[in-house]
Parts: sequence; structure tokens; C-alpha cells
Amino acid sequence: MTRPDEDAAWRDIVEGYGERPDFPDLEVVAPTPAAEPAPAAFAEPAELSEASWADEGHFVPPAPPPVPRPRGLRAVAWFGLFGVPTLMLLLLLVNYTPPSPIGLLMIAWFVGGFGYLVATMNTSVDPDSGWDDGAVL
Repeated sequence: MTRPDEDAAWRDIVEGYGERPDFPDLEVVAPTPAAEPAPAAFAEPAELSEASWADEGHFVPPAPPPVPRPRGLRAVAWFGLFGVPTLMLLLLLVNYTPPSPIGLLMIAWFVGGFGYLVATMNTSVDPDSGWDDGAVL
């Protein structure tokens, strides 16, 4: 159960909803402009200047190894996965319908390429890594 003074306070809030409140005891103070900071306050210390870092060596990462190129059946499977849909899209854009056996061969090439790539994925587990798939140092 609520106390009577709380009920009266809530009633006053609800009755005065939407009206601008009046605060007779409130003193309005005009804001004073802030003083300009001294330029020397933001000057960079001598030990952190660019000149002190000039003698430090810069790290230049080594050139990345070349991207391995797929060979043999893997290259054929990758072309089936990306080349066949691209070829079908180009044929669609020029409004050419290939004969049915060629269309079926292209679909089979796409599905077979995907299946080959999934079947030959590297799933070997390093016994030193344990259960975690995170970074191994």
C-alpha cells in the first residue's frame, strides 16, 4: 500500500503534466566564457617528437609468398565451381540456350567439382594442437 503523501505527489504530477514548471527559488547564472588555453600547454614534449624517432628502424614485412595455383584435377574442379556458373551467366546474357547434353554436362561439372573439393579438403588434425582450433605457436 502507498503512503498518502506519495499518492498526492503522483496526483500533482499527473495533473500538471504538460505545463511548464516554475522554480521561484532557482537563480540563473550567466555562463562565463572560458579562457583560451596557452599554446605551449599542447606543445609536444621533446622526447616524443618526430626527430627522436628518425633514428629508429622501421619494420618492413617480408614479401608474402605467392598464391599457390591449383594443378590437375583440383584446377578442373575450381573451374567447375566458378567457371561453369560464369559461363552459364554469359550464355544467359547473350540469350543462347546450349543443347541439353551440354547443359547437363555443365551442371554435373559444377556439382562434381564441388564434391571433389569437399572430399579432398585437408581434415588432418595435428596431434600437438589438442582440441583447440585456435592459434598454434
